[in-house]
Amino acid sequence: MRERTDLETRINGYLKLERDLHDNIELIELGEMEDDATVVADAENALRDVLTDVAHQQTESMLSGEADANDSYVEVNSGAGGTESQDWTNMLLRMYTRWAEQHKYKVELLEVHDGEEAGIKSATILVKGHNAYGWLKTESGVHRLVRISPFDSQARRHTSFASVWVYPVVDDKIEIEVNESDCRIDTYRAQGAGGQHINTTDSAVRITHYPSGIVVSCQSERSQHKNRATAWGMLRARLYEAELKKREEKANAENAGKTDIGWGHQIRSYVLQPYQLVKDLRTGVESTSPGDVLDGELDAFMEAALAQRAFGKQPIEISDVE
Repeated sequence: MRERTDLETRINGYLKLERDLHDNIELIELGEMEDDATVVADAENALRDVLTDVAHQQTESMLSGEADANDSYVEVNSGAGGTESQDWTNMLLRMYTRWAEQHKYKVELLEVHDGEEAGIKSATILVKGHNAYGWLKTESGVHRLVRISPFDSQARRHTSFASVWVYPVVDDKIEIEVNESDCRIDTYRAQGAGGQHINTTDSAVRITHYPSGIVVSCQSERSQHKNRATAWGMLRARLYEAELKKREEKANAENAGKTDIGWGHQIRSYVLQPYQLVKDLRTGVESTSPGDVLDGELDAFMEAALAQRAFGKQPIEISDVE
């Protein structure tokens, strides 16, 4: 039913665009015949609105991958740099949480490892909502921050790195076989808030998958049983995402670097000092308001990256057609 509703919405949206286009063209022709400049101007403005809707539909059409409609895991990890990098990782976690909330998605914190002095070493959130993975999947990669460090008594400029890994929640219709004999399961005490029980029992679970080297962990629940079930789901999702990535690299062998998410493949820079700029190194999209970007204003970057994957170009803009 969810797939049927999605298809109906897409088709009806296209049919509406077609009707609006023809109706406004006829109005312009009628206005020119009757020498009515007001009718012509109104119809031209309406056509600009149609073009805006076309751009929106174009973006929606890019969210048609096998798992794009699914919920999504977002994992952030600090790079070298100690406290400075861990604080940057915490800023990224907040950025994606704010983005998700702005789009009415639900966010669950599954696990977090705090830094020694400030920030976090790593964290994983679950973003629930239609097309969550489709939007977030282009965010995988290394993110670079340049700023005056609040932890430096001499107020020097520092460069920090953190990695983001996005992978889809695997629903029931996707079968992923995992042999338990290929895995090691460890339990440990959870970190952070949660009351006496969560910090005094080995409720957190970590699963290591030997063939792939993938490691997942969960500590969001008081029950070790629930954390174990969630961790198994995360492992299946990571294995599925790895398979999707292999397929994409094979299909785009001539441009494999476009989807490479390895450490050291920086995708975006956030510069707070000596000037204000956020620049995506894959698409060239820029923002001179890094504060807004760090508050979750990411749609322009996501749309451009999706367009580059799908078409090898930027999405249509109103300025392209006059």
